[in-house]
Amino acid sequence: MFARKGPRLNVSLVRAAKAHADTLASPLLRVVNLRKSYATPQGPQPVLRGVDLSLRAGETLALMGESGSGKSTLLHLVGALDHADGGQILLDGVDIAVLSENARASMRREKIGVVFQQFNLVASLTVAENLAFQARLAGRYDPDWQMRLTQRLGLEKLVARYPEQLSGGQQQRVAVGRALAVRPKLLLADEPTGNLDEMAGDAVMGLTLELVAETGCAFLMATHSARLAARLERRETLVAGALARA
Repeated sequence: MFARKGPRLNVSLVRAAKAHADTLASPLLRVVNLRKSYATPQGPQPVLRGVDLSLRAGETLALMGESGSGKSTLLHLVGALDHADGGQILLDGVDIAVLSENARASMRREKIGVVFQQFNLVASLTVAENLAFQARLAGRYDPDWQMRLTQRLGLEKLVARYPEQLSGGQQQRVAVGRALAVRPKLLLADEPTGNLDEMAGDAVMGLTLELVAETGCAFLMATHSARLAARLERRETLVAGALARA
């Protein structure tokens, strides 16, 4: 008698599943011993003093701390908008510090979405054009995805308006949509509700978290608000440029 053979495994599917599991388990973002200081008349002023941080795909993290603690500086460094004095920033396995300026710009356009407190919309562009701005620069414009973002963010009736014709909450929703239009691997937000009243801020945050979950990107947000921070999975606190558990 021969033993009955079971169904043959599809090796390619098994390998793909393992690779996907490994990707989810490994940090998408890894910050190692990050240091940054700024020149002052009195000499270098340290802002970040050896920060270590990691974030997996799909994970949400609130970065808290007083003004001047280094939150915005950390986000600017992670977003490839500034250069560190030392340490590593590994995004999707690539060390940002060793990239050329052109490569850094490509990474910003294609893998990183940023939501600023001041919205930073282009005044001469309509809502629809602002939503598509980064995606077009990156060569990743997807009309179906833009339409879906427009609907999810409640902007369907505002697409032909200009930023000056919008409320603060509406402008921030456009900023969120613009950042997510490229389907980034990492979404950064620097006090995204700082210029909004509580109701508008809660609405923007709720929509942002829904879209983050839908796209599976990692989300790192700097905030003063413990109430908003509590809506994210993890919380970390910066104190005088060093990281402590919240």
